[in-house]
Amino acid sequence: MTDALGPLWRASQAFRLITLVYAVSYQFASAPDYSNQRLSWFFVATMAVWTGVSAMLLSRAAGVEPAVTTRAAGVEPAGTTRSTVARWRVVLADQFIVIGLMASTRLVAPHDWYSTHQTLPTTLWATNAVISAAILFGPKGGIASGVLLAAVSAVVRDQVNLDLWTDATAPVLVSVGLALGLASNTATRAHAELERAARLAAITEERERLARQVHDGVLQVLALVRRRGREIGGAAGELAELAGEQEVALRMLISEQAVPSQAGVDVDLGALLRKQAGTTVSLSAPADPVLLNRYVAEELSNAVATALSNVALHAGEGARAFVLVEDLGDTVVVGIRDDGCGIPAGRLAEAEAEGRMGVSKSIVGRIRTLGGTAELDTDESGTEWEIRVPKGTR
Repeated sequence: MTDALGPLWRASQAFRLITLVYAVSYQFASAPDYSNQRLSWFFVATMAVWTGVSAMLLSRAAGVEPAVTTRAAGVEPAGTTRSTVARWRVVLADQFIVIGLMASTRLVAPHDWYSTHQTLPTTLWATNAVISAAILFGPKGGIASGVLLAAVSAVVRDQVNLDLWTDATAPVLVSVGLALGLASNTATRAHAELERAARLAAITEERERLARQVHDGVLQVLALVRRRGREIGGAAGELAELAGEQEVALRMLISEQAVPSQAGVDVDLGALLRKQAGTTVSLSAPADPVLLNRYVAEELSNAVATALSNVALHAGEGARAFVLVEDLGDTVVVGIRDDGCGIPAGRLAEAEAEGRMGVSKSIVGRIRTLGGTAELDTDESGTEWEIRVPKGTR
Protein backbone atom coordinates (compact mmCIF):
# COMPACT_ATOMS: atom_id res chain seq x y z
CA MET A 1 0.00 0.00 0.00
CA THR A 2 1.40 3.42 -0.91
CA ASP A 3 1.76 6.27 1.56
CA ALA A 4 -1.24 8.58 1.10
CA LEU A 5 0.69 11.55 2.49
CA GLY A 6 3.98 10.85 0.70
CA PRO A 7 3.60 13.71 -1.82
CA LEU A 8 2.78 16.17 0.97
CA TRP A 9 5.82 15.09 2.96
CA ARG A 10 8.16 15.43 -0.01
CA ALA A 11 6.76 18.84 -0.95
CA SER A 12 7.02 20.09 2.63
CA GLN A 13 10.66 19.04 2.87
CA ALA A 14 11.45 20.81 -0.41
CA PHE A 15 9.91 23.90 1.19
CA ARG A 16 12.10 23.29 4.26
CA LEU A 17 15.25 23.40 2.13
CA ILE A 18 14.11 26.59 0.40
CA THR A 19 13.40 28.31 3.73
CA LEU A 20 16.89 27.36 4.91
CA VAL A 21 18.35 29.41 2.07
CA TYR A 22 16.29 32.40 3.22
CA ALA A 23 17.31 31.88 6.88
CA VAL A 24 21.02 31.74 5.99
CA SER A 25 20.77 34.89 3.87
CA TYR A 26 18.97 36.58 6.78
CA GLN A 27 21.87 35.50 9.05
CA PHE A 28 24.40 37.17 6.78
CA ALA A 29 22.40 40.41 6.92
CA SER A 30 21.79 40.28 10.69
CA ALA A 31 25.08 38.90 12.05
CA PRO A 32 26.80 42.34 12.28
CA ASP A 33 24.08 43.43 14.75
CA TYR A 34 24.51 40.41 17.03
CA SER A 35 26.42 40.64 20.30
CA ASN A 36 27.82 37.11 19.85
CA GLN A 37 28.32 36.42 16.16
CA ARG A 38 30.32 33.20 16.62
CA LEU A 39 27.61 31.60 18.71
CA SER A 40 24.97 32.74 16.20
CA TRP A 41 26.80 30.93 13.40
CA PHE A 42 26.87 27.77 15.54
CA PHE A 43 23.10 27.93 15.88
CA VAL A 44 22.69 28.53 12.14
CA ALA A 45 24.89 25.50 11.45
CA THR A 46 22.71 23.47 13.81
CA MET A 47 19.66 24.68 11.91
CA ALA A 48 21.21 23.64 8.58
CA VAL A 49 22.14 20.16 9.86
CA TRP A 50 18.67 19.59 11.30
CA THR A 51 17.09 20.78 8.06
CA GLY A 52 18.94 18.10 6.09
CA VAL A 53 18.37 15.31 8.63
CA SER A 54 14.67 16.03 9.13
CA ALA A 55 14.06 16.43 5.41
CA MET A 56 15.62 13.01 4.77
CA LEU A 57 13.70 11.30 7.59
CA LEU A 58 10.30 12.86 6.88
CA SER A 59 10.32 12.55 3.10
CA ARG A 60 11.38 8.91 2.88
CA ALA A 61 8.76 6.33 1.95
CA ALA A 62 6.83 5.22 5.04
CA GLY A 63 5.03 2.24 3.50
CA VAL A 64 1.88 1.24 5.36
CA GLU A 65 1.23 3.87 8.00
CA PRO A 66 -1.63 2.89 10.35
CA ALA A 67 -1.37 6.08 12.39
CA VAL A 68 -2.23 8.12 9.30
CA THR A 69 -4.90 5.90 7.73
CA THR A 70 -6.85 5.51 10.99
CA ARG A 71 -6.56 9.08 12.24
CA ALA A 72 -9.42 10.35 10.10
CA ALA A 73 -11.67 7.56 11.41
CA GLY A 74 -10.98 8.56 15.01
CA VAL A 75 -9.54 5.19 16.10
CA GLU A 76 -6.10 4.14 17.21
CA PRO A 77 -4.07 1.76 15.03
CA ALA A 78 -3.64 -1.84 16.12
CA GLY A 79 0.07 -1.66 15.38
CA THR A 80 2.65 0.91 14.36
CA THR A 81 5.46 0.40 11.93
CA ARG A 82 9.02 1.43 12.75
CA SER A 83 8.99 4.15 10.07
CA THR A 84 5.78 5.60 11.53
CA VAL A 85 7.33 5.82 15.00
CA ALA A 86 10.43 7.48 13.53
CA ARG A 87 8.32 10.05 11.69
CA TRP A 88 6.35 10.82 14.84
CA ARG A 89 9.57 11.29 16.78
CA VAL A 90 11.03 13.52 14.09
CA VAL A 91 7.98 15.79 14.15
CA LEU A 92 8.14 16.02 17.96
CA ALA A 93 11.88 16.75 17.84
CA ASP A 94 11.15 19.40 15.21
CA GLN A 95 8.98 21.31 17.68
CA PHE A 96 11.63 21.25 20.44
CA ILE A 97 14.52 22.19 18.13
CA VAL A 98 12.61 25.14 16.64
CA ILE A 99 11.64 26.35 20.12
CA GLY A 100 15.26 26.01 21.29
CA LEU A 101 16.62 27.93 18.31
CA MET A 102 14.03 30.66 18.85
CA ALA A 103 15.09 30.98 22.48
CA SER A 104 18.75 31.10 21.46
CA THR A 105 18.09 34.50 19.88
CA ARG A 106 18.44 36.07 23.33
CA LEU A 107 21.92 34.58 23.67
CA VAL A 108 23.28 36.15 20.50
CA ALA A 109 21.46 39.48 20.13
CA PRO A 110 20.74 42.49 22.41
CA HIS A 111 17.21 43.27 23.56
CA ASP A 112 16.84 46.32 21.32
CA TRP A 113 17.50 44.13 18.28
CA TYR A 114 15.51 40.94 18.96
CA SER A 115 12.48 42.87 20.21
CA THR A 116 12.03 44.49 16.81
CA HIS A 117 13.20 41.73 14.44
CA GLN A 118 12.57 38.09 13.65
CA THR A 119 14.07 35.40 15.84
CA LEU A 120 17.36 33.82 14.74
CA PRO A 121 15.56 30.98 12.91
CA THR A 122 13.29 33.13 10.77
CA THR A 123 9.51 32.83 10.99
CA LEU A 124 9.49 31.31 7.52
CA TRP A 125 11.87 28.51 8.56
CA ALA A 126 10.01 27.92 11.86
CA THR A 127 6.82 27.33 9.85
CA ASN A 128 8.23 23.94 8.83
CA ALA A 129 7.53 22.55 12.30
CA VAL A 130 3.90 23.64 11.98
CA ILE A 131 3.63 22.05 8.52
CA SER A 132 5.01 18.72 9.76
CA ALA A 133 2.65 18.63 12.73
CA ALA A 134 -0.31 19.47 10.48
CA ILE A 135 0.49 16.71 7.97
CA LEU A 136 0.95 14.06 10.66
CA PHE A 137 -1.78 15.06 13.14
CA GLY A 138 -4.29 16.95 11.00
CA PRO A 139 -5.83 20.41 11.58
CA LYS A 140 -5.83 20.16 15.38
CA GLY A 141 -2.16 19.27 15.48
CA GLY A 142 -1.29 22.01 13.00
CA ILE A 143 -3.21 24.69 14.87
CA ALA A 144 -1.74 23.60 18.22
CA SER A 145 1.79 23.78 16.81
CA GLY A 146 1.09 27.17 15.23
CA VAL A 147 -0.25 28.62 18.50
CA LEU A 148 2.69 27.18 20.46
CA LEU A 149 5.38 28.59 18.16
CA ALA A 150 3.60 31.95 17.90
CA ALA A 151 3.51 32.17 21.71
CA VAL A 152 7.22 31.24 21.96
CA SER A 153 8.09 33.89 19.37
CA ALA A 154 6.15 36.55 21.30
CA VAL A 155 7.79 35.60 24.61
CA VAL A 156 11.32 35.45 23.16
CA ARG A 157 10.94 38.84 21.46
CA ASP A 158 9.31 40.32 24.58
CA GLN A 159 6.20 41.24 22.57
CA VAL A 160 3.50 39.99 24.96
CA ASN A 161 1.50 43.22 25.08
CA LEU A 162 -1.41 44.98 23.40
CA ASP A 163 0.63 45.45 20.21
CA LEU A 164 0.82 41.66 19.75
CA TRP A 165 -2.24 41.73 17.46
CA THR A 166 -0.35 43.87 14.94
CA ASP A 167 2.21 41.06 14.48
CA ALA A 168 1.44 38.69 11.60
CA THR A 169 3.40 35.78 13.10
CA ALA A 170 0.49 34.13 14.93
CA PRO A 171 -2.08 34.43 12.08
CA VAL A 172 0.42 33.07 9.56
CA LEU A 173 1.46 30.07 11.66
CA VAL A 174 -2.09 29.15 12.68
CA SER A 175 -3.40 29.54 9.12
CA VAL A 176 -0.65 27.31 7.75
CA GLY A 177 -1.40 24.67 10.39
CA LEU A 178 -5.12 24.71 9.58
CA ALA A 179 -4.67 24.64 5.80
CA LEU A 180 -2.07 21.84 5.73
CA GLY A 181 -4.02 19.85 8.31
CA LEU A 182 -7.16 19.97 6.18
CA ALA A 183 -5.13 19.01 3.12
CA SER A 184 -3.68 16.05 5.02
CA ASN A 185 -7.12 14.79 6.06
CA THR A 186 -8.46 15.25 2.53
CA ALA A 187 -5.54 13.31 1.04
CA THR A 188 -6.03 10.50 3.56
CA ARG A 189 -9.76 10.19 2.85
CA ALA A 190 -9.26 10.37 -0.92
CA HIS A 191 -6.60 7.66 -0.75
CA ALA A 192 -8.89 5.42 1.32
CA GLU A 193 -11.76 5.90 -1.15
CA LEU A 194 -9.47 5.12 -4.07
CA GLU A 195 -8.27 1.90 -2.45
CA ARG A 196 -11.86 0.93 -1.63
CA ALA A 197 -12.90 1.51 -5.26
CA ALA A 198 -9.95 -0.57 -6.46
CA ARG A 199 -10.92 -3.42 -4.14
CA LEU A 200 -14.55 -3.32 -5.30
CA ALA A 201 -13.43 -3.34 -8.93
CA ALA A 202 -11.20 -6.35 -8.29
CA ILE A 203 -14.00 -8.18 -6.46
CA THR A 204 -16.47 -7.46 -9.25
CA GLU A 205 -14.03 -8.64 -11.91
CA GLU A 206 -13.38 -11.87 -10.00
CA ARG A 207 -17.10 -12.49 -9.55
CA GLU A 208 -17.71 -12.00 -13.26
CA ARG A 209 -14.87 -14.39 -14.08
CA LEU A 210 -16.30 -17.05 -11.76
CA ALA A 211 -19.79 -16.47 -13.17
CA ARG A 212 -18.48 -17.06 -16.70
CA GLN A 213 -16.77 -20.26 -15.63
CA VAL A 214 -19.88 -21.51 -13.84
CA HIS A 215 -22.05 -20.61 -16.82
CA ASP A 216 -19.72 -22.36 -19.26
CA GLY A 217 -19.55 -25.49 -17.12
CA VAL A 218 -22.06 -26.30 -14.40
CA LEU A 219 -25.08 -24.43 -15.77
CA GLN A 220 -24.76 -25.97 -19.22
CA VAL A 221 -24.54 -29.46 -17.71
CA LEU A 222 -27.59 -28.84 -15.51
CA ALA A 223 -29.55 -27.53 -18.49
CA LEU A 224 -28.59 -30.62 -20.51
CA VAL A 225 -29.61 -32.97 -17.69
CA ARG A 226 -32.95 -31.16 -17.29
CA ARG A 227 -33.70 -31.31 -21.02
CA ARG A 228 -32.64 -34.93 -21.58
CA GLY A 229 -34.31 -36.09 -18.37
CA ARG A 230 -37.66 -34.71 -19.48
CA GLU A 231 -37.21 -36.37 -22.85
CA ILE A 232 -36.48 -39.77 -21.27
CA GLY A 233 -39.21 -39.51 -18.64
CA GLY A 234 -39.79 -41.91 -15.76
CA ALA A 235 -37.16 -41.85 -13.03
CA ALA A 236 -35.09 -39.52 -15.16
CA GLY A 237 -37.94 -36.99 -14.98
CA GLU A 238 -37.37 -36.52 -11.24
CA LEU A 239 -33.66 -36.05 -11.91
CA ALA A 240 -34.57 -33.45 -14.54
CA GLU A 241 -36.73 -31.63 -11.97
CA LEU A 242 -33.91 -31.55 -9.43
CA ALA A 243 -31.45 -30.34 -12.08
CA GLY A 244 -33.87 -27.59 -13.07
CA GLU A 245 -34.23 -26.43 -9.45
CA GLN A 246 -30.48 -26.29 -8.97
CA GLU A 247 -30.03 -24.48 -12.28
CA VAL A 248 -32.48 -21.77 -11.22
CA ALA A 249 -30.89 -21.52 -7.75
CA LEU A 250 -27.40 -21.23 -9.21
CA ARG A 251 -28.43 -18.58 -11.72
CA MET A 252 -30.01 -16.57 -8.87
CA LEU A 253 -26.83 -16.89 -6.82
CA ILE A 254 -24.70 -15.64 -9.70
CA SER A 255 -27.02 -12.68 -10.31
CA GLU A 256 -27.00 -11.78 -6.59
CA GLN A 257 -23.19 -11.71 -6.57
CA ALA A 258 -22.85 -9.70 -9.78
CA VAL A 259 -22.85 -6.28 -8.13
CA PRO A 260 -21.67 -5.51 -4.58
CA SER A 261 -24.52 -4.18 -2.45
CA GLN A 262 -24.46 -0.68 -1.01
CA ALA A 263 -26.59 -1.20 2.05
CA GLY A 264 -26.97 2.48 2.90
CA VAL A 265 -28.61 3.49 -0.40
CA ASP A 266 -32.37 3.47 -1.11
CA VAL A 267 -33.54 1.95 -4.39
CA ASP A 268 -36.85 1.45 -6.18
CA LEU A 269 -38.27 -1.99 -5.48
CA GLY A 270 -40.48 -1.74 -8.55
CA ALA A 271 -37.44 -1.29 -10.80
CA LEU A 272 -35.83 -4.42 -9.37
CA LEU A 273 -38.98 -6.51 -9.82
CA ARG A 274 -39.61 -5.30 -13.39
CA LYS A 275 -36.47 -7.17 -14.43
CA GLN A 276 -38.28 -10.41 -13.57
CA ALA A 277 -41.34 -9.71 -15.70
CA GLY A 278 -41.73 -11.71 -18.90
CA THR A 279 -44.15 -13.57 -21.11
CA THR A 280 -45.36 -15.70 -18.20
CA VAL A 281 -44.90 -13.12 -15.42
CA SER A 282 -47.06 -9.98 -15.15
CA LEU A 283 -46.09 -7.16 -12.78
CA SER A 284 -48.26 -4.40 -11.37
CA ALA A 285 -46.44 -1.73 -9.32
CA PRO A 286 -47.13 1.90 -8.31
CA ALA A 287 -46.10 4.59 -10.78
CA ASP A 288 -44.13 6.35 -8.03
CA PRO A 289 -40.90 4.68 -6.84
CA VAL A 290 -41.26 2.30 -3.88
CA LEU A 291 -38.03 3.22 -2.08
CA LEU A 292 -36.43 0.72 0.25
CA ASN A 293 -32.98 0.23 1.66
CA ARG A 294 -30.90 -1.43 -1.07
CA TYR A 295 -30.20 -4.57 0.96
CA VAL A 296 -33.86 -4.94 1.94
CA ALA A 297 -35.04 -4.37 -1.63
CA GLU A 298 -32.57 -6.91 -3.04
CA GLU A 299 -33.53 -9.53 -0.45
CA LEU A 300 -37.22 -8.98 -1.19
CA SER A 301 -36.53 -9.20 -4.92
CA ASN A 302 -34.64 -12.46 -4.41
CA ALA A 303 -37.55 -13.91 -2.43
CA VAL A 304 -39.91 -13.01 -5.28
CA ALA A 305 -37.49 -14.58 -7.76
CA THR A 306 -37.56 -17.82 -5.76
CA ALA A 307 -41.34 -17.86 -5.76
CA LEU A 308 -41.44 -17.26 -9.52
CA SER A 309 -38.89 -20.01 -10.13
CA ASN A 310 -41.12 -22.41 -8.17
CA VAL A 311 -44.01 -21.41 -10.42
CA ALA A 312 -41.94 -22.15 -13.52
CA LEU A 313 -40.80 -25.53 -12.17
CA HIS A 314 -43.89 -26.86 -10.39
CA ALA A 315 -47.03 -25.01 -11.49
CA GLY A 316 -47.32 -26.91 -14.76
CA GLU A 317 -47.09 -26.11 -18.45
CA GLY A 318 -48.53 -22.74 -19.42
CA ALA A 319 -48.87 -21.48 -15.84
CA ARG A 320 -48.73 -17.72 -15.47
CA ALA A 321 -47.66 -15.67 -12.47
CA PHE A 322 -48.95 -12.27 -11.36
CA VAL A 323 -46.94 -9.96 -9.07
CA LEU A 324 -48.62 -7.05 -7.30
CA VAL A 325 -46.63 -4.41 -5.37
CA GLU A 326 -48.43 -2.13 -2.90
CA ASP A 327 -46.94 0.75 -0.91
CA LEU A 328 -48.99 1.19 2.29
CA GLY A 329 -46.87 3.99 3.73
CA ASP A 330 -45.07 2.15 6.53
CA THR A 331 -45.29 -1.29 4.92
CA VAL A 332 -44.63 -2.75 1.49
CA VAL A 333 -46.82 -5.66 0.41
CA VAL A 334 -45.87 -7.94 -2.47
CA GLY A 335 -48.32 -10.53 -3.72
CA ILE A 336 -47.31 -13.39 -6.02
CA ARG A 337 -50.18 -15.45 -7.46
CA ASP A 338 -50.19 -18.13 -10.15
CA ASP A 339 -52.89 -20.07 -11.98
CA GLY A 340 -51.10 -23.41 -11.83
CA CYS A 341 -51.96 -26.72 -10.24
CA GLY A 342 -51.23 -25.70 -6.66
CA ILE A 343 -49.17 -27.54 -4.03
CA PRO A 344 -50.44 -30.92 -2.77
CA ALA A 345 -51.02 -31.22 0.97
CA GLY A 346 -47.84 -32.22 2.82
CA ARG A 347 -45.60 -31.52 -0.15
CA LEU A 348 -43.82 -28.55 1.52
CA ALA A 349 -42.96 -30.58 4.62
CA GLU A 350 -41.75 -33.42 2.42
CA ALA A 351 -39.56 -31.06 0.37
CA GLU A 352 -38.02 -29.55 3.52
CA ALA A 353 -37.28 -33.04 4.85
CA GLU A 354 -35.52 -33.82 1.57
CA GLY A 355 -33.30 -30.75 2.03
CA ARG A 356 -35.03 -28.48 -0.46
CA MET A 357 -35.12 -25.08 1.26
CA GLY A 358 -36.67 -22.95 -1.48
CA VAL A 359 -39.76 -22.07 0.57
CA SER A 360 -38.55 -22.42 4.17
CA LYS A 361 -35.24 -20.56 3.71
CA SER A 362 -35.21 -18.57 0.47
CA ILE A 363 -38.66 -17.08 1.03
CA VAL A 364 -39.98 -17.40 4.60
CA GLY A 365 -36.59 -17.29 6.31
CA ARG A 366 -35.34 -14.42 4.17
CA ILE A 367 -38.42 -12.29 4.83
CA ARG A 368 -38.39 -13.10 8.55
CA THR A 369 -34.81 -11.82 8.69
CA LEU A 370 -36.06 -8.50 7.32
CA GLY A 371 -38.65 -8.28 10.10
CA GLY A 372 -41.55 -9.11 7.78
CA THR A 373 -43.96 -11.97 7.17
CA ALA A 374 -44.54 -14.34 4.25
CA GLU A 375 -47.83 -16.24 4.08
CA LEU A 376 -48.68 -18.95 1.55
CA ASP A 377 -52.17 -19.91 0.42
CA THR A 378 -52.56 -22.80 -2.01
CA ASP A 379 -55.26 -25.00 -3.50
CA GLU A 380 -55.95 -26.78 -6.77
CA SER A 381 -56.38 -23.44 -8.56
CA GLY A 382 -52.89 -22.20 -7.82
CA THR A 383 -50.76 -20.65 -5.09
CA GLU A 384 -50.59 -17.15 -3.65
CA TRP A 385 -47.87 -15.52 -1.56
CA GLU A 386 -48.42 -12.38 0.51
CA ILE A 387 -45.15 -10.84 1.65
CA ARG A 388 -45.11 -7.87 4.04
CA VAL A 389 -41.95 -5.94 4.93
CA PRO A 390 -41.71 -2.74 7.07
CA LYS A 391 -40.35 0.18 5.03
CA GLY A 392 -38.13 1.35 7.87
CA THR A 393 -36.05 -1.83 7.86
CA ARG A 394 -32.37 -1.06 7.31
